Amino acid sequence: MIKILMVEDDTNITNTLTYYLQNEGFLMETAKSKYEAIEKIDQKEYNLILLDITLPDGNGYEVYKKLKEKYSTPVIFLTALDDEKDIVKGFDLGADDYITKPFHTRELLSRIKNVLRHIEKKNIDDIIRVQDIEINKNKKMVKRGDRELELTALEYKILLLLFENRGGIISREQILSNIWDENENFVNDNTLTVYIKRIREKIENNPNKPEIIKTIRGIGYKI
Repeated sequence: MIKILMVEDDTNITNTLTYYLQNEGFLMETAKSKYEAIEKIDQKEYNLILLDITLPDGNGYEVYKKLKEKYSTPVIFLTALDDEKDIVKGFDLGADDYITKPFHTRELLSRIKNVLRHIEKKNIDDIIRVQDIEINKNKKMVKRGDRELELTALEYKILLLLFENRGGIISREQILSNIWDENENFVNDNTLTVYIKRIREKIENNPNKPEIIKTIRGIGYKI
């Protein structure tokens, strides 16, 4: 079930929207202040946040910035302000949508569904699968079946580069020109060989006879 947090200090609005959106199949929670919103965001994961800009102990922009330090949860700003600069500020921060009060509940529902569809498509686009290996680009996570693999930052960069070019041959020079180590130093050719070996040990059934990362002798690799 889609879980929505509504951050709004007007009880009439929260009661009306909670009743309406629950009837539409959403699981609703509310927060009436910046402090309460941040506390709930730290405790639970939400699919969407409806965020009023004007709050009794601060503003929605502050909540948004705090949220985005840890999470990529989509946000729709709710506000009585219709000044262009406030709308621009919301979108500049990265808000997914913005709706000014008063608004019709059906319009809000439509915007919620549009945002959720966009996020769902983005999440699908952010996942690359090859055999039983899955890279979630949004979460920077690699899984083999149901098990999460522990890759270093550089191993992840190399594997992602190979997966994004799956089906084609990518030369060692291309890989080397696109990756750096943790100190932003270029990786040399011998080090790349070591990293490819380590990656194979984590994703291949038999690292000595790789079926995912194929070596194309004298050129590079192919997924």
